[in-house]
Amino acid sequence: MTSSSSFSLTFTAPLLPSSSKPTKRSVLVAAQTTAPAESTASVDTDRLEPRVELKDGFFILKEKFRKGINPQEKVKIESEPMKLFMENGIEELAKKSMEEIDSEKSSKDDIDVRLKWLGLFHRRKHQYGKFMMRLKLPNGVTTSAQTRYLASVIRKYGEDGCADVTTRQNWQIRGVVLPDVPEILKGLASVGLTSLQSGMDNVRNPVGNPIAGIDPEEIVDTRPYTNLLSQFITANAQGNPDFTNLPRKWNVCVVGTHDLYEHPHINDLAYMPANKDGRFGFNLLVGGFFSPKRCEEAIPLDAWVPADDVLPLCKAVLEAYRDLGFRGNRQKTRMMWLIDELGVEGFRAEVEKRMPNGKLERGSSEDLVNKQWERRDYFGVHPQKQEGLSFIGLHVPVGRLQADDMDELARLADTYGSGELRLTVEQNIIIPNVDSSKTEALLQEPFLKNRFSPEPSILMKGLVACTGNQFCGQAIIETKLRALKVTEEVERLVSVPRPIRMHWTGCPNTCGQVQVADIGFMGCLTRGEEGKPVEGADVYVGGRIGSDSHIGEIYKKGVRVTDLVPVVAEILIKEFGAVPREREENED
Repeated sequence: MTSSSSFSLTFTAPLLPSSSKPTKRSVLVAAQTTAPAESTASVDTDRLEPRVELKDGFFILKEKFRKGINPQEKVKIESEPMKLFMENGIEELAKKSMEEIDSEKSSKDDIDVRLKWLGLFHRRKHQYGKFMMRLKLPNGVTTSAQTRYLASVIRKYGEDGCADVTTRQNWQIRGVVLPDVPEILKGLASVGLTSLQSGMDNVRNPVGNPIAGIDPEEIVDTRPYTNLLSQFITANAQGNPDFTNLPRKWNVCVVGTHDLYEHPHINDLAYMPANKDGRFGFNLLVGGFFSPKRCEEAIPLDAWVPADDVLPLCKAVLEAYRDLGFRGNRQKTRMMWLIDELGVEGFRAEVEKRMPNGKLERGSSEDLVNKQWERRDYFGVHPQKQEGLSFIGLHVPVGRLQADDMDELARLADTYGSGELRLTVEQNIIIPNVDSSKTEALLQEPFLKNRFSPEPSILMKGLVACTGNQFCGQAIIETKLRALKVTEEVERLVSVPRPIRMHWTGCPNTCGQVQVADIGFMGCLTRGEEGKPVEGADVYVGGRIGSDSHIGEIYKKGVRVTDLVPVVAEILIKEFGAVPREREENED
């Protein structure tokens, strides 16, 4: 086996920004919740020695750096996870019974840890023997054929089989059993999908503008860049061992819109469109992340790359993180901790020396993102930049779909559009390329009236929820159904003047990204009336997205879930100008 350092990609010519450029130019500087990393830091030269080495085609942690490492790092050392795919280990593992697997530590580690490198997450606590499978779907673009295939997979699992749209523009399917995995992997490849490197210490799905290429106001079409990033990270779905041994997960996005649908401030690396000396390229933000112990927004790296250097820059950042990142306490292994230690300038220097020519240009002042932009609503019918075509945004309640839903979406995409669907980070779906003469017929489809509405209620349209304890062993509370129920009850109590983003997450891992919501709910245990533990939520208020992004703060801790409705109504009235329905009716 050879290292993928020889792996190369041919760049598609970058698409230039739209000719209708915003008149206002400004540099986007992400806010922070704590003091920023020092621009310079005193770092011992020995600290800059890479902690990993290439051995038998894979990067492994050097012997001298193995003291005090976390359990997950030990699992990686015992056996390289990607061998389950690259050397067909999954074929043999899939033939074993769960009893056989659990009787041996190595195979037990395979199904509970290493299979996450193949996008498979064992639901040992709530669904023993069943797996969630996460796909790679750069920019959230999928096809009717892919959607039908995924529907065919989950349909065979009955009540256990369902799908979710994730907060990274992605599909997750549930109910998968191990004996089926080899065939599922082949089926994914046949429709141009992969699940490789979508979990654990890998690069997650590259996020871009959900209406890229069809957006009349876009700055740049993000699809070529997110596709190239995904192809590079997975070596065209063959597995890329250069980046399968990161210290922790790593998120990347490419911004193509003034709306910042891509949420750059919560990514480890965000490409922000900017011109420099007549060239188009990207300023860079780094280090954004959420964890139970710390949440940080991305900060400027003071670096700009031309469009052709999107991949070399990504490679350099990943190599710096892979080589130097912490591998001890898992709560201190995200990339921002490394940036803290080295300082922004120290980290930048490590990235720079890993660039092909050993140079990295300073950031540009010609940011193309208009900070005064009012974020657009993508629900309903909107004209595309292509004359005579429209896109239709549909609300998928808390991102949950059944097999029949997916088949029907595929049918609608084929009948009215171009056989394409777009997924959003808010867990919704867009049907693009609909002939404008067909939009009315599409709006009359029973599926849009009864299931996924193009005109959701004002509170429902901003609702996001993680998996919750229905399937996730780490979640403390049930989230999806409760989010819908609480929202419905609150809507009966108050009338709000504008959309409010409400996010639910089942535990402090905050997959539901509650810190960037107007109102966020983080699952916890609290005391019930008789003093016994009951399901509760820590309530956050004031998170912002967009150019003036910042993280919300705790409003009230340990609220019983049964008491949330009046608390939410109170917040909406006090903080967001809501009016009690009773008063509104009296005034009428």
